[in-house]
Amino acid sequence: MRFRRQLAEPDESIELNLIPLIDIIMFLLIFFISTTSFIEEPGVTVTKPRAASARQTDKNSIIFAVTADGKVAYGGKEIGLGNVRPTVKRLCSKDKLPVVIQADDNANSGMVISVIDEAKLGGAKEVNLATDKI
Repeated sequence: MRFRRQLAEPDESIELNLIPLIDIIMFLLIFFISTTSFIEEPGVTVTKPRAASARQTDKNSIIFAVTADGKVAYGGKEIGLGNVRPTVKRLCSKDKLPVVIQADDNANSGMVISVIDEAKLGGAKEVNLATDKI
């Protein structure tokens, strides 16, 4: 008795259902969009000084920018020195968040120290200066 296999075309055509695949891709897309943490940038371009001890900070932090002409910005809008303390108080009302100051390389050191002082008086957990790694 010899068995022989016959390779013949199946009677029914094979059909691939793509709807479950599309459902899974949409689910993954929604998952990754909702779990991605967005870093809030100050919206002002500053040339940060370079330091060998530069390190990555927390993603949940309050970021202020001090420009070369002495303007203080938060969230891309100029707020001035007088609004630093109320902004820090408002944002630190639930959790004590660290404050990061992105000061321009040519910014006045007196202005930067005033922003640091206002942030500390507003209740910031810690105040850091942003630098680029050498």
